Amino acid sequence: MQFQFENKSITSIKADIEIIFIIDKNLKHKFIQDNNEFKFFNYKGDSELFLNDKKRLYIGLKSIEYDELRVACAKAFNVLKNLNIKSAKIAIYASKCIKMSVQSIVEGFELSSHTFDKYKSDKKSVTLNKIIFSNDEYNDKKITKDEVEDGISHGLIMAKAVNFTKDIVNEIPEIYTPIKMAEDAKTLAKTLKNVECNVFDESFLKKEKMNAFLAVNRSSTNPPRLIHLIYKPKKPLKRIIFVGKGLTYDSGGLSLKPSDYMVTMKSDKSGAAATLGIIKGASELELPFEIHAILGATENMIGGNSFKPDDVLISRSGVSIEVRNTDAEGRLVLADCLSYAQDFKPDILIDMATLTGACVVGLGEYTSGILGNNDELKYKFKTLIKKSGELATVLDFNAYLSELIKSNIADVSNNASSRYGGSITAGLFLDKFIKDEYKDKWIHLDIAGPAYVEKAWGYNTFGASGAGVRMNLYFMQELAKEI
Repeated sequence: MQFQFENKSITSIKADIEIIFIIDKNLKHKFIQDNNEFKFFNYKGDSELFLNDKKRLYIGLKSIEYDELRVACAKAFNVLKNLNIKSAKIAIYASKCIKMSVQSIVEGFELSSHTFDKYKSDKKSVTLNKIIFSNDEYNDKKITKDEVEDGISHGLIMAKAVNFTKDIVNEIPEIYTPIKMAEDAKTLAKTLKNVECNVFDESFLKKEKMNAFLAVNRSSTNPPRLIHLIYKPKKPLKRIIFVGKGLTYDSGGLSLKPSDYMVTMKSDKSGAAATLGIIKGASELELPFEIHAILGATENMIGGNSFKPDDVLISRSGVSIEVRNTDAEGRLVLADCLSYAQDFKPDILIDMATLTGACVVGLGEYTSGILGNNDELKYKFKTLIKKSGELATVLDFNAYLSELIKSNIADVSNNASSRYGGSITAGLFLDKFIKDEYKDKWIHLDIAGPAYVEKAWGYNTFGASGAGVRMNLYFMQELAKEI
């Protein structure tokens, strides 16, 4: 979709459709020239109304906060996609920052228009391909062309990084193997500025004594890959390292998932996919940080040589792990990848994973969990991601729950002795592999809820949402302003 700014009033711009947002049911909107146009409709300003004769689409929204704008644009797109039109015009709705409001509108249209129809015979085409911003502004702010164009540019970068991630997560497991993920990472690095990519095979994992990672891969015909991308601008302010769980498919191993739970497990690579999206966005936004993306890519399959409940694995960091459930495999891969990541001395270390169903039970499908030892860092992260619109909440560690992952025969068990508090006990397991000097620099993001939802919600289409990409890009943008 194309976005452009025309330094004209909205009435002077030629387009097939005009989009008008009704703010908090205010039908005395400054862009409505004729209030009588609603007289044949019971329109209260809290839904969508399309007036074909006037070529206007009215969308109700509660406020012009950034995420409300994204959702409103998704509603507009879902009406317009069924019409034979090519262009729409819209005024600029800004509560605070014009650039950020324009960016939110662009993100709303781009994210909601994304489809994954690669395997459909009947592909539905949408003719809408241009959104034109006018110089009319809802709150009479002074508009500059640079602000609007910056908003368009940044909105496209954000949304395309997310949509890039969605395509990876949505791809089927027959196609998307660890080898494919490594190929995509190398291809991505070649297209980006200041990015390099290194891919390591199973011989490297053996050399590094990544026995937990290797155990998970043992029954897969597709070999594992440790993928390491580095974005390094001139004079970076900090080194931020992202670690992503990349289970390209998870059958559960010998602790086999029921068939209903096995469907959608192509999405178990969402954390690793998100780190690729973050690298893409960071390079294109030219963020002032050295950023690493470390992906543990493997499958968890079943066979005669599968790792077993009752096994004890010696991880890269030397911590011994009692296996009590082979379906608690993501944390095993992350344990070794987090150990590797700390060799590069991060100022901030963030891992992302579709780690626990317990997080979905506790927070619902739309919210990620933020876990870690440093309360100040966790709550700062939650504050700085607010503009992204991604929902996340802090889950606190506590000493009582740490008792649940104790093992009688090893340093730690990979499965808690109680079903309760599962997202927290999984985070506490990962904490066992964080060195003391990095415990206050580490955040664990459990994105199991929003990463893949089998229905559309807000501006997210069916399937993958690209969870974690925008929140972390916004986090780093806001962090850069503070330094």
